[in-house]
Amino acid sequence: MIHLKSEKELERMRVAGRITALARKAAADAVRPGVTTGEIDRIVRKTIEDAGAKPSFLGYGGFPGSACVSVNDEVIHGIPSKHHVVREGDIVKVDVGAYIGGYHGDCACTVPCGEVSEEAMRLIEVTRQSFYEGIKFAREGYRVSDISAAVQAYVEKNGFSVVRAYVGHGVGENLHESPEVPNFGHPGHGIRLQRGMTIAVEPMVNVGVYDVKVLPDGWTVKTRDGKLSAHYENTIAITDGEPEILTSIDGEVL
Repeated sequence: MIHLKSEKELERMRVAGRITALARKAAADAVRPGVTTGEIDRIVRKTIEDAGAKPSFLGYGGFPGSACVSVNDEVIHGIPSKHHVVREGDIVKVDVGAYIGGYHGDCACTVPCGEVSEEAMRLIEVTRQSFYEGIKFAREGYRVSDISAAVQAYVEKNGFSVVRAYVGHGVGENLHESPEVPNFGHPGHGIRLQRGMTIAVEPMVNVGVYDVKVLPDGWTVKTRDGKLSAHYENTIAITDGEPEILTSIDGEVL
């Protein structure tokens, strides 16, 4: 069941979204050679709690961190650790959520650590832009699959692949709600978008094959072929015009 948000509910989601975006920015600013993924997680938690919110991910399904911090061929759900040191040339994915006033925000980004390869930088840029290509269709009257198809077309045109095993989703009172928002598919299918829907669009893009595997820790997802992966996400609201990015800081989006 999809819950269409009222203006009052959207205002609460804007508050949650802004805090989430602040945590994402704080995490991105912390990425440097020598930092641990555990320290990035600590910064995320402090940023969220200092704003009066709670980390959405902490304890969610048993997850032990406040952020998912995934490095290089780790796609998503990387468990933060004081033993995992980020090095020059790595790319770091940070996925964060904040809960306040009964609503969640959810967003992610991929950050280069120092000087990275040309391929890695292009992967990051294509992944981010694929989100914006997708939300060109995040309007009343279009269908979820129109977003999906646009993401896939842009990614594949640039020689990369989109992960199939994990998808975007609705966001609201629950961190994961209906509908699912895949990053692949054919246009013109599935649920029609309506004003008041709030969804997380989150391309996960691989250099090589789209197949992934879950490590024995039960959380960390890696590319099947060991090649790089990037992730970018924002929570958006469907309006009577352009989609509104809720995970922004005073209108600015990382």
